[in-house]
Amino acid sequence: MNTASTPDAASGSPPVFTQVELFTDTDGRARFRERPIALTEGTPASRLSAPLPAGALQLRQSPPGFRSEFHCTGQPQWLFVLAGRMEIGLQDGSTRVFGPGQHFYSADTLPEGATFDPTVHGHRSRALGDEALVTLFVRG
Repeated sequence: MNTASTPDAASGSPPVFTQVELFTDTDGRARFRERPIALTEGTPASRLSAPLPAGALQLRQSPPGFRSEFHCTGQPQWLFVLAGRMEIGLQDGSTRVFGPGQHFYSADTLPEGATFDPTVHGHRSRALGDEALVTLFVRG
């Protein structure tokens, strides 16, 4: 998770960075999927992706025991965990945990025209352990 792979020598394809994405599926429910981001720029010793849009950075600190209700992301954003551990829970009962240095792209926005239903839409988050959760949001 959240890693880059080396090029496939047989195919000559460039290495990829795995983007973990939290998204809204066609049924309105949040789900996780993984998408490759090709590292096609830079040098063989330092592979880069094409530039990605970023318009704002925001830091957040949540105390130990932090827990949210189900909610949707207001606008798509990258979330990077800087300290602590964060659990993301989905309506289907599945969870993923992200620790320092890990990240995901949160794009589980409310479907156009829908009214938020906390039994269908969104995700919940919580801090795990006895350490504050520090995150960085990068918005497009």
